Amino acid sequence: MKKSYKIEVDCANCADKMEQAAAKTEGVKSAVVNFMTLKMNVEFEEGADCKAVMQQVLKNCKKVEDDCEIYI
Repeated sequence: MKKSYKIEVDCANCADKMEQAAAKTEGVKSAVVNFMTLKMNVEFEEGADCKAVMQQVLKNCKKVEDDCEIYI
């Protein structure tokens, strides 16, 4: 399953850090952050609980960029 989320981030480098943190999260098959559109596209593993996975993605992103936001 693929979903798109609106994000808030200050710079392209920070967006890249968010993308890497999201991609490493358990339950995420792939993640792509587009700084220009301020969107994160996430493809989830088969059977993953999207809402729970996204809560963990947000926690992981906050570790690398504490002022970022993902609107879940």
